[in-house]
Amino acid sequence: MSARLLIRTALSLAAFLPLTVATQAVAATPYCEEVARTVSGRFAQNMRNFLDLDLSIAEFGVIHQSRLEPRDATHRVERRYCRAKVITTDGARRQLWYLIESNWGYAGVGSSVEFCVSGLDPWHVYGAHCKSLR
Repeated sequence: MSARLLIRTALSLAAFLPLTVATQAVAATPYCEEVARTVSGRFAQNMRNFLDLDLSIAEFGVIHQSRLEPRDATHRVERRYCRAKVITTDGARRQLWYLIESNWGYAGVGSSVEFCVSGLDPWHVYGAHCKSLR
């Protein structure tokens, strides 16, 4: 095999590499820390709109990933479960639970984030004590 053919073959194969890397990067579920600002903003908005409370997250404690359900043949959506202790603007320490789902955003683009703060889910949308997000 000539050197010229070898180089041409290597360049042809390298052309596929950025596509593969870019596809994996787009499909990856954001880490728990990356969506903290989104959760904080939506929390304040939900408190005003649904509970008529002027309450927001003042401070995040250490953020932990509780578990990861990777995408596979039986799970079409990758899910990352997260938790953190937060201090709200009323001074209370509360437990925050949230779920990040990849490729589940608007029209299947981006990620979806669902969250629940213990003690602030009066309709038990996420079960008693936010159980479905744990």
